[in-house]
Amino acid sequence: MTLLEQTIQSISKTLNEDAFHAAKERLANQAKPAGSLGIMEDISARLAAIKGTIDVKLSNKRIVTCAGDHGVTEEGVSLFPSEVTPQMVYNFANNGASVNVIGKHAGAIVKAADLGVNHDFEPDLPIFHKKVRYGTANFTKEPAMTREEAVLSIEAGIEIVNELEAEAPVDLLGTGDMGIGNTTPSSAIIAAFSGIDVEKLTGRGTGIDDECLKNKIAVIKKGLALHKPDPADPIDVLSKVGGLEIGGLAGLVLGAAARGIPVICDGFISTAGALIACELAPAAKKYLFASHKSVEIGHMFMYERLGLDPLIDLRFRLGEGTGAAVCMELLDLSTRILADIKTFEEVGINDAQ
Repeated sequence: MTLLEQTIQSISKTLNEDAFHAAKERLANQAKPAGSLGIMEDISARLAAIKGTIDVKLSNKRIVTCAGDHGVTEEGVSLFPSEVTPQMVYNFANNGASVNVIGKHAGAIVKAADLGVNHDFEPDLPIFHKKVRYGTANFTKEPAMTREEAVLSIEAGIEIVNELEAEAPVDLLGTGDMGIGNTTPSSAIIAAFSGIDVEKLTGRGTGIDDECLKNKIAVIKKGLALHKPDPADPIDVLSKVGGLEIGGLAGLVLGAAARGIPVICDGFISTAGALIACELAPAAKKYLFASHKSVEIGHMFMYERLGLDPLIDLRFRLGEGTGAAVCMELLDLSTRILADIKTFEEVGINDAQ
């Protein structure tokens, strides 16, 4: 049995029902109007069900930012050259990027992972060295990667979760991305699964103008028409029009779900990875939280397919794991709402309901 198959089989299809019902009962009896803290109450109950206790502690928070390059950038779909990807990986390693700053504020440790950057990093650079190949192929000419490479990229993400757990049990995992051009494969992925017109799913990425957007749409259509990815086969979709870091992101979700770790996906690209994961293993959705609504127009179509609602809308369009880092604080707060707000009985208020 492969690591991918073993991981999918290890994902529990049910959460802790007793903890969930205990959480709902406590929330209903707290000294406040029932349901008055809205979505935060729902989050706290789901975390209780995942962790099996109403006193959840999210002490060890980790964010993994998966990086990879894309051959499709040859088609002029991004404002920035692929050389920016390795430069940003060095920035992550040196704690100088946006996600490092926001993650530190949230109490999370951030670490980048090289899944497919077209660059040789020094072996002692403090990142996860998981390179499958030096970037994907240009999917307007050939599949982005082989099926075997797609599986390897997913398994690399699973390995990262296993390595983190070997260091210390992870309480909460956030996913992030880095890869110039990666909104193009992300749009292609949701188009392949949903059958929705590419025009309705494709945004401006790094801020391209109207002419570049028109070209980007044509590029995605060309790749989909050439390869005809099978929506019933997530590995086929990933291999034909996806990205190596997107495979890694899928692996992070699967690995976390298999170990009972709640995971927050970041923006458009991270959600593309989460989508691949949940198409492979629908039970993984139980462990998945959607952080924010990206300005990328295809993002909400991904959430609709996953049945998730984003927690915030700050008009982010950066990636890296920044939205996940912000929402870690919300999940942390939700655990205190459940455990620490007193019930009517605990504060001696009688007949309040």
